[in-house]
Amino acid sequence: MNPFKFISNINIDFNEIILRLILYLTSNELQDKLLVLKIVFLAIIAALLGLIIFTISRTHYLQWWFIQDVSQFLTRRPYGAKKINRQWNKILERLETGIESDYKLAIIEANDMLDASLKRLGFDGQTLEDKLKNLTSATLPNILQLFEIYRLRNNIVHDPDYRLALNEAKAALDVYAQAFRDLQILGE
Repeated sequence: MNPFKFISNINIDFNEIILRLILYLTSNELQDKLLVLKIVFLAIIAALLGLIIFTISRTHYLQWWFIQDVSQFLTRRPYGAKKINRQWNKILERLETGIESDYKLAIIEANDMLDASLKRLGFDGQTLEDKLKNLTSATLPNILQLFEIYRLRNNIVHDPDYRLALNEAKAALDVYAQAFRDLQILGE
């Protein structure tokens, strides 16, 4: 007895099966039944799309991804350069007060500004000194002067009796300014 004898007697017309399936799927009665399901799925898609737009608008993703690049391209300056220039001008104004504590504060703020800038640029290290050790003179030509200024900053922070003259503070800030220009953080 041949088990395939039964199958060989069946005449299957695949073209007709496919045609009937297409006709059923496009029939009005099936489309009427699926209309509610289509509306529910469209509502889910709209809700999820709204959630995506809301999430992106609440995060700074677009700012970092798009706005920052466009700003850098159009202004030919790093993103946030206005803020950094304002901060730098505030530091320079401290020298005009004639008060030694403001000179010291200007050095400390310039040091913190350089530390934050190097961190933003992706240089590793816990302290500014660690970050400077990871740099070369090709990146910052005045790196040796920066180490000296870092020691000056440490003297200011750790020794309350340390005396800082105006010309010494100006020289230190000149070194920081040159470093910022070399890193293309400050304009010329």
